[in-house]
Amino acid sequence: MIRIGLLGAGRIGHIHARNVAAHKHAALVAIADAVPHAAAALAKATGSATLSVDALIASSKIDAVMICTSTDTHADLIDRVAETGKSIFCEKPVDLSAKRIAATLRRVEAAKVKLMIGFNRRFDPNFAALKARLVKGAVGEVEIITILSRDSAPPPIDYVKRSGGLFRDMMVHDLDMARFLLEEDPVEVHALGSSLVDRRIGEAGDVDTAVVQMRTRSGKLCQISNSRRASYGYDQRIEVHGSKGMLRAGNIHETTVEQAGPKGFTTDRIENFFLERYAAAYRNELDAFLQCVKAGQMPSPSGHDGLKAQLLADAATRSAETGKPIRLDLSRG
Repeated sequence: MIRIGLLGAGRIGHIHARNVAAHKHAALVAIADAVPHAAAALAKATGSATLSVDALIASSKIDAVMICTSTDTHADLIDRVAETGKSIFCEKPVDLSAKRIAATLRRVEAAKVKLMIGFNRRFDPNFAALKARLVKGAVGEVEIITILSRDSAPPPIDYVKRSGGLFRDMMVHDLDMARFLLEEDPVEVHALGSSLVDRRIGEAGDVDTAVVQMRTRSGKLCQISNSRRASYGYDQRIEVHGSKGMLRAGNIHETTVEQAGPKGFTTDRIENFFLERYAAAYRNELDAFLQCVKAGQMPSPSGHDGLKAQLLADAATRSAETGKPIRLDLSRG
């Protein structure tokens, strides 16, 4: 059994805590949170204990720590856990500053510990199946990838103000997925953004509707479409076009039932929130992390995957602000 300590008892902490508690190869030893009653409630629900952050990090009864706290605490917590030699899982991003991420990765490497970043979409069963077929050459040489990601509703304005912006907060998942599927780093990024969903998002200095185009050194293209609102549910789709054909992964519906009538076929709504849409991905992500800890393997997505996604998000942000394409070299990341 791999003994897990969890930092953060918020929404994403709940998902990971319950998954760890239910896993046959893991034990949720303790939970810590800046709000003690939140940690206590989650610990009671999962049959674990509560500890202070300091005590959890220092505990010799814990093999690995999952960091599910607010973004502004991630880098400092990774630094502290790395010093103890424990394996680390951290929700994205490590930090909103690429320089700070790079500094933390140097500390992780010096400590020779394992660090996995929570880009859970890599572990979605459908996206993973698409990737597997892609690797086997199902579409030949990849030419263009299209990624669509649209939230069912925008987040609260208070969240928007501290999120780092749509490109760093929302699209960073799609930028990681682009690298995952392209298997080649983009060298050019061109982004456009608008505030069309909620004027308050624009007033907060962010965009809620965005597109990004990217090109790799070999000429492969990727286009990403994001919106903070989709009236029909949580829209998540991928299409990969290549020299021999096309692969496509569509949305997940609440049921597979179809109804036919004089007006044609109708289906049930697609899943309406990321927690339901990616429930299996979170479980598979945990499986992958535990396997790496058990086998002593370096996890993927790694800290450097997190850094490269952040550098792409930074480039997209600059491009949207300046209206100009941004060239970059991720080999330095």
